[in-house]
Amino acid sequence: MGAHGWSAVRMGIVVCGYLAFFCSEFVPVTEAGCRERGHQNCCPSRDNKCFEYTRRKTVCYCDSYCQKTRDCCEDYQHVCQISAAMDCAVGSWGPWSSCSSPCGVGSKERSRQVTIPPRNGGTPCPDLRQRRGCYGNNVICDNAKEVAKILPDFFKRNFKDPWRRPHMLMKEEKDSYCVYLRVKQASAACKLKLWSAQLVRERLVCAECQSDAMSNSDRCAGDGMEGIRTFWTAASTPGCHGSWMWELSSEQCRCPPYSVLFV
Repeated sequence: MGAHGWSAVRMGIVVCGYLAFFCSEFVPVTEAGCRERGHQNCCPSRDNKCFEYTRRKTVCYCDSYCQKTRDCCEDYQHVCQISAAMDCAVGSWGPWSSCSSPCGVGSKERSRQVTIPPRNGGTPCPDLRQRRGCYGNNVICDNAKEVAKILPDFFKRNFKDPWRRPHMLMKEEKDSYCVYLRVKQASAACKLKLWSAQLVRERLVCAECQSDAMSNSDRCAGDGMEGIRTFWTAASTPGCHGSWMWELSSEQCRCPPYSVLFV
């Protein structure tokens, strides 16, 4: 091949190079990526179905999770307009709460707050609340262990003793008080007598504490505590016993008929 032939070949290479340059500048090239997805360009969180093919025919993703796995499509940032993933951040644990039960088995809780919520596929927040068991042993627990002994109200002692000698000291009479308690449990034996058969579950009972039944602290044993289930037993009905919850107390009062008395 002569010099003229080599010149023609070189000229052809130069021309092809110019053509390739102008084609890349002015002829649109089909892009592969999130923009090419037909129904939904970008997907929140992790979605393995949210993918497309690159120009090299490899799989790339358009979900926000791709920022963590680093397999996003090339146009992900531009099309989806999402900044980098941000992991959740939480503060330190707060103090433990007091035991849920002042007497006996209960639970304590503590919590912490989210300082930075997760964004764009970042790591989700860890547990924000913890719970553990506890055993309440409050100073009031001794009162909660008391078992109330009760009788029907026809045992009321509201009469004067005609046989009392003048020189005999009269016992100081104290004002009665009433306690309203809701029955939570009653044994089967309570059905054996008419008065105790009324002690059924969820029945609100008025129990009167009279002077003769009061202890040195001017209260009747087992008269209930707020928020704590206490126990009772029927003094005149063998095997009749159960539990109740305190709801209300009233000073200087008398319970209505068909109530019960503390013994």
